[in-house]
Amino acid sequence: MTATLRSLRVHGGPDRRGPMRWDFSTNANAVGPCSLALDAMRNADASRYPDPAYHALREQLAQWHGVARDRILLAGSASEFIQRITAVSARLAPGPVALPTHAYGDYAVAALAWGRSLVHAADPAATLRWHCNPSSPCGHDEPLPSSTATITVLDAVYAPLRLHDTQQHDTSRQAVFELHSPNKALGLTGVRGAYAIAPELTKDTQSWVAALEQAAASWLLGAHAVAMLMAWTQPGTHRWLAESRATLRQWKHSQIEMLRAVGAEVNDSVTNFFCVRLPAGCSVEGLRERGIAVRDAASFGLHGWVRLSVQAPEAQAALQSALKLADIPTRTLR
Repeated sequence: MTATLRSLRVHGGPDRRGPMRWDFSTNANAVGPCSLALDAMRNADASRYPDPAYHALREQLAQWHGVARDRILLAGSASEFIQRITAVSARLAPGPVALPTHAYGDYAVAALAWGRSLVHAADPAATLRWHCNPSSPCGHDEPLPSSTATITVLDAVYAPLRLHDTQQHDTSRQAVFELHSPNKALGLTGVRGAYAIAPELTKDTQSWVAALEQAAASWLLGAHAVAMLMAWTQPGTHRWLAESRATLRQWKHSQIEMLRAVGAEVNDSVTNFFCVRLPAGCSVEGLRERGIAVRDAASFGLHGWVRLSVQAPEAQAALQSALKLADIPTRTLR
């Protein structure tokens, strides 16, 4: 595998030209933001430092997941944890980093920053392995391999946005670092805050946990991120999330029907996002000029495809109108 940092470090959302009126480019829950989480953040005391060890937050997350508190590793964001575990593993287990066939570019960016080679997921030479379930950008179920002897990170960021419950609990998850970042599910992507659940603690995994803790910055999370993560553990938040998934399923059905009706090729998914080939004559830049942002999937290794999140009917109508215009210019993405 070869790649350049510039081609990999691509993200959805606003760019230097600002946000779009209709944004299909991020995977945030379009039903959000979650009012319970939003209220918790409004009530957060930003005038004081958080507890630097985050005792209450760790305890709450541990109880929520039914694991020992020592297995909870806090992170500034999912991307921050990607960088940190790649750096720590470069010292503890140097060697190639294995990526899914189509994967979030930050996995590769972190590996290349440490001079590590990139290999395919099944390569036995890998000393750090990334696995995303549901996958991104396609939103497909990707069960963990039966063997996780190599240090493996399960990126479970999109699990709360699985709209179709097609997968049973995977017991092999106990042997991996499981990464969670609730801000997408809550519709609050502007708030950064995440955590990972370490594998069941053994002598070997304890050394990894200790190294990851030592590599973390002090006060890794601000007051608002703490409030968001505390709200994430509340039953009311997950009742809201379940209701939002029901709405997203309805919106997704109508969005896919609309796209197919205007000639787009849709690769369906189990999530609130999926990949699409736009109709002939349509382009990412042409849509942007009409106030619509979509995510070019080239950085995921899917040239000619875009990733779309499920959006409300008003946004779908705007996308439909833009796609029906035959004169959308095809230009090189700036």
